[in-house]
Amino acid sequence: MNRSELFQSFGPALELALIKNVHDAIAEDMGNTDWTGLLVPEGKRCTAQLLCRDKAVVCGQDWFNGVFNALCPDARLDWRVPEGHEVQPGTVVCEIDANARPLLTAERSAMNYLQLLSAVATRTRHFVRLIQGTNASILDTRKTLPGMRLAQKYAVRVGGGLNQRLALYDGILIKENHIAAAGGIAQVLANADTLGAPHVSVQIEVESLVQLEEALQAGAKSVLLDNFGLEAMRVAVEVNKGRAILEASGGVNEHTVRAIAETGVDRISIGSLTKDITAVDYSLRVLD
Repeated sequence: MNRSELFQSFGPALELALIKNVHDAIAEDMGNTDWTGLLVPEGKRCTAQLLCRDKAVVCGQDWFNGVFNALCPDARLDWRVPEGHEVQPGTVVCEIDANARPLLTAERSAMNYLQLLSAVATRTRHFVRLIQGTNASILDTRKTLPGMRLAQKYAVRVGGGLNQRLALYDGILIKENHIAAAGGIAQVLANADTLGAPHVSVQIEVESLVQLEEALQAGAKSVLLDNFGLEAMRVAVEVNKGRAILEASGGVNEHTVRAIAETGVDRISIGSLTKDITAVDYSLRVLD
């Protein structure tokens, strides 16, 4: 799926989120003016190169472009690598020709998005590669930065992962507190049926094999195995017999993910894809 198709798969929500992200970043950083940028002669045009200093999956070009287009509509950005392409340290990923003042104003905000989203895509691709050859998929969670939910979930997709529900409005995930408050597994699943929303996905979290059996008996079609050990996951797969989609969550890291995938679960959700990341190091240098 190319960048355009990926954007379309999110519907208009991602495009609207991008516009808001760009607006908020510029307002936050620039306010009423960029005093330092005023030190550069007005009207001076220059070229610059954007360098990636890490091995990384490049992601976030639309956010980078959005900041530049908002501040310098006549800027020319020549991306040397496509979105989702993996680069080695020292790669020039983009060349820019623009008025110097807005270029320098845009620099930090544009790179903030690129370094964050590239980090998410890079980490996701790492996990995807670790489970190659299994039938499992890597998914994200709702553990995202406020205001950056859709951008980070887009980056997960660029990295080769899949999205768990986008937000509370995008599906039902019944967790332990919902079960307790509603009166039990069978009751909470029955309550979900009474909503009369067949297009809304329903997933229930279980913490033991006993709860799994109860959920399956109550007709669960998607079950999240919360902090199950490897042996318990294998038993869960046998007990399930393909009746429901099984998703593993909790205790997943690069050392455990392969073994988890090999138990036969269908999906593995990992909060660290979006919350425990190290920004990719980008550097923008004016050439003249």
